Amino acid sequence: MLRQTLQQKLLQKLSPQQIQFIKLLQVPTVSLDARIKEELEENPALEDGSLANMNDPVEEYPDKDPDDDFNSDENTYEDEFSVDEYIQEDDYKDYGSGYDSDDDDNKKEMPIAIQDSFFENLQNQLDLLALSNKDYLIGQQIIGSLDDDGYLRRPIPSLIDDLAFSQNIIVEEKDVEEMLKVIQEFDPAGIGARSLQECLAIQLRKKDQENSTIQKAMQVVENYLDEFTKKHYDKIEKQLGVNSEELKDIVNEILKLNPKPGDSGAVAGKQLHIIPDFHISNNDGVLHLTLNGRNAPELRVSRSYQEMFEHYEKAEKNDKKMREAVQFVKQKLDSAKWFIDAIKQRQQTLLKTMNAIMEYQYEYFLTGDDRMLKPMILKDIADRIEMDISTVSRVANSKYVQTEFGTFLLKSFFSEAIQTESGEEVSNKEVKKILEECIANEDKRKPLADEKLTDILKEKGYSIARRTVAKYREAMNIPVARLRKEL
Repeated sequence: MLRQTLQQKLLQKLSPQQIQFIKLLQVPTVSLDARIKEELEENPALEDGSLANMNDPVEEYPDKDPDDDFNSDENTYEDEFSVDEYIQEDDYKDYGSGYDSDDDDNKKEMPIAIQDSFFENLQNQLDLLALSNKDYLIGQQIIGSLDDDGYLRRPIPSLIDDLAFSQNIIVEEKDVEEMLKVIQEFDPAGIGARSLQECLAIQLRKKDQENSTIQKAMQVVENYLDEFTKKHYDKIEKQLGVNSEELKDIVNEILKLNPKPGDSGAVAGKQLHIIPDFHISNNDGVLHLTLNGRNAPELRVSRSYQEMFEHYEKAEKNDKKMREAVQFVKQKLDSAKWFIDAIKQRQQTLLKTMNAIMEYQYEYFLTGDDRMLKPMILKDIADRIEMDISTVSRVANSKYVQTEFGTFLLKSFFSEAIQTESGEEVSNKEVKKILEECIANEDKRKPLADEKLTDILKEKGYSIARRTVAKYREAMNIPVARLRKEL
């Protein structure tokens, strides 16, 4: 039975402006340019002030409380509007002048080396061979089926089916196997392997086969690879009948091999380029924080759209098309104004959050010593700046700060507290630093087990459990003691 009922609910919903601000807040500096360009393309009422008429009078963007969060009456755009609201062009013009300029970074372009890709290199080697048309097509199919790391993980029967469907040629398994052996002779060595064992064996076969160390290394790869990866060196010594010095040479020979030959060419062309969002400088013991100039673009509302809106506002509104035109222009002007507000609020929130982090970790930013890091969680900063924890999280998870000690993700400054025997609370990063130093200075022939590391920490006054030590070690990507063993 269908019935109509009247219900009253109290809900919390984000306004479109708040959603826009949240999305902009988590965008890193390196992606902000693209986001602004996208908005400029979509909204003709929004202009890039740096490209507009620079002879216009420029006035600094009015101050705005970053905690307003678009909830005040002046930011609640009702259906009724005033033309005067949109003629304040100068209020939205050049507000980026107070930030750290990044003009030099904009002018400098990093040169990119022109080189053949991994697959182009293999194709060039295939082109140099005198092959029949069938073998050439098989070779092309094999090269196209390789993964980025250089391995062939597609089964031979599937390659035969691919050739039948795509090239309309019928081949046998032995034809593909023979052509695969040809490609496995290509550079880089180890290409076209179907397993790690085959990859290492291909590389060893290209070395001097008269060398006894190479011969023993081949035996290890073919027969004792599992023991080798688990570093059961004593078992390998017994099986091969070699002493520790000979085994050391064998192990070193295997470690020289490339387990991912396809990545060798690709990695050379890739460069990780991080653009910091903040800069912290030390001026005689006083820290100075600046925001990257790219976070302060010169945006303004289009003068032509304002004049168009003023003209439409004064015109006769009885015409339906005229009313639609007024509504369209109003919508674009609203959107431009909201976007400029969101960018401005983003800048203020970033500076407010980073300044609180800098003040909290002042001693660390002065010295760069990890042991000076205080225990700090998101709530500590959120309480200081009187914002929500989620806002601090969005800033910390995607923003970088450049210091004289390096460039760091803000998230790396947050850590949990550990209590020492004296009752003092220290950051778990301090414990990780001590663990890292202990492992770096250990005897690699007899690495320190987690139990021994726990005892060392207790001697230093850090009473933590062995499982916590294991958790910290894994977080630092340090393997267990057995896998750290060296000859």
